[in-house]
Amino acid sequence: MISRLLNRRWFRAVLVMAAWTVFAIFLSSQMYLAYSRGTTPIRYQRIFLVELIYAYIWASLTPFILWLARRFRIDRGRWLRGLLVHLSASLLIGVATRVLHDLMLFFFLADYGTSFSVVKLLLSVYYMTDYGAMVYWLILLVSYAFDYHRRVREGEVRATRLKAQLAQAQLDALKMQLQPHFLFNTLHSISALVHKNANAADRMIARLGDFLRQTLENAGTQEVSLQQELEFLKCYLDIERIRFEDRLTVQIDIEPRTLDAQLPNLILQPIVENAIRHGISHRTSLGRIEIEARRLNGTLQVQVTDNGPGLPSNSNSGAIVKEGIGLANTQARLKQLYGEDHRLDLSNTARGGLTVTLEIPFREVTSKQK
Repeated sequence: MISRLLNRRWFRAVLVMAAWTVFAIFLSSQMYLAYSRGTTPIRYQRIFLVELIYAYIWASLTPFILWLARRFRIDRGRWLRGLLVHLSASLLIGVATRVLHDLMLFFFLADYGTSFSVVKLLLSVYYMTDYGAMVYWLILLVSYAFDYHRRVREGEVRATRLKAQLAQAQLDALKMQLQPHFLFNTLHSISALVHKNANAADRMIARLGDFLRQTLENAGTQEVSLQQELEFLKCYLDIERIRFEDRLTVQIDIEPRTLDAQLPNLILQPIVENAIRHGISHRTSLGRIEIEARRLNGTLQVQVTDNGPGLPSNSNSGAIVKEGIGLANTQARLKQLYGEDHRLDLSNTARGGLTVTLEIPFREVTSKQK
């Protein structure tokens, strides 16, 4: 809110006037205490009026000083020119403001015995010019401090925007890599069926069309709800059921409160595909895929389990993830979206088979995203 107000010209003007009013109060208090020790005490209102006018003279000069600060910056490579300009301006403004200040003192305090004298005026200017020059340099330094802060913030915003654009480009590239990978595998299955079972091939083409339609509807979305992801997955599993006929069963156990949880678009398909390819496709007996989702300690946990041979005893799950396009792609997308705040593990089950566990922060889809 403060940053938005600072962008408004009227707020900056009010802020400048308020600062100079405080400055006037400080100066008048100092002068009042100084005069109160003399034989003729001076009313505070008179002194405050002089210092208030003096402060507002500086307020009127502030925009000009800020313009000089922007126009003649003391930067590397051109610092000498800027330094000479600001030294000259500070001396001229220091002399002018001191002359005006003392003339006002002589005018407003004439009835207190303060008489005008050119010598007094010149001596005051000689002794106090550095005071006005210091005020000038203070304004200049404050201006440079705010400008530096603004440029740092703009640099941070620019860097954040570039980082987000890079991450988005990488995620889009990963999705574009995944979709052809799945498509080519499905077309290969269709080509294998078309001469053996034309009706099954037709059904597979229809389900592939449904899957691609839903995919295109969310082409620009990186995260979808678990419910949407399960709809995509159902299209894929229907295709695989046609290919395996009666040799594949799927059991889905989803906690209702997780259906609105966000997860990356098309993140489950490569995990299930991996389970079918390595755990089910080489079996002659019935293959089973179990898909479970639950909320666990602030995370969304999704597990895909098959009843295949599992991992060899001397294998490394991290190396297996890196071997194939699907799981390696999944790992890369999770890292881009969640950094280190995710988990993708492969482990053998007690009854035989492999479980892939995916954990990401639990965040529900907002009403705008639905």
